[in-house]
Amino acid sequence: MKTDRKSDKGKNVLLTIVLFFLIASTFYAIYMFFQAPSGSSEHEGVRMKSDYVVMALQSIIGGVMIFLPIKLQDKFDIYIPNIIEIIYIIFLFAAIYLGEIQNFYYIFPFWDTLLHFLSAGMLGATGFLLVNLLTGIEKLNLRLSPSFVSFFAFCFAVMVGAIWEIIEFLGDGIMDGNMQKYKTYEGTVLLGRVALKDTMQDLIVDSLGSLFIVLLGYFYLKRKSKSKSNLT
Repeated sequence: MKTDRKSDKGKNVLLTIVLFFLIASTFYAIYMFFQAPSGSSEHEGVRMKSDYVVMALQSIIGGVMIFLPIKLQDKFDIYIPNIIEIIYIIFLFAAIYLGEIQNFYYIFPFWDTLLHFLSAGMLGATGFLLVNLLTGIEKLNLRLSPSFVSFFAFCFAVMVGAIWEIIEFLGDGIMDGNMQKYKTYEGTVLLGRVALKDTMQDLIVDSLGSLFIVLLGYFYLKRKSKSKSNLT
């Protein structure tokens, strides 16, 4: 119990720090919006009004989404392990603040791939938690095999990854952004397979990351079911 309290305290401190950066980034983006030029930039490192609109929206969404695990636990009376919540908070910070606001996506070419692998694993674990929630509802009376649970978790993770790519596509179209990296930092529009590379690479990494976690979960459930059958 003592370690749980320590873990809760560390998680809350981390949440407060990340939330502060997201709120500060929102105000910074709003301020810079009125200072930035309109149109498309011809110089590397120069942000336009549309860039700051995207930055502000991402910071606001991140600030709301950071409370999602807490809301889910309160609403559905479920337990989400602290380690998953901590990974989730770190992911938001790395994706929104470091990735988009501090331009880590451009500074470090592997940044996007690393985050997609991390998020896919986290979503795979979330898929297992959802099944655990459903099987705990007495009215449903569900008894699912480790294979089906693992398949569901994998499909859930890949589905969320695909939905995110759709959101990126719509966001780029509506706000003239570059979340799908279909153009260079200087604004040159890419063509053909090069333009598709970021999206397809994200989907492939999402699949591999979720598969990795799902396989670990499958072997864990398999071993757990075997130990139960041995006891009976």
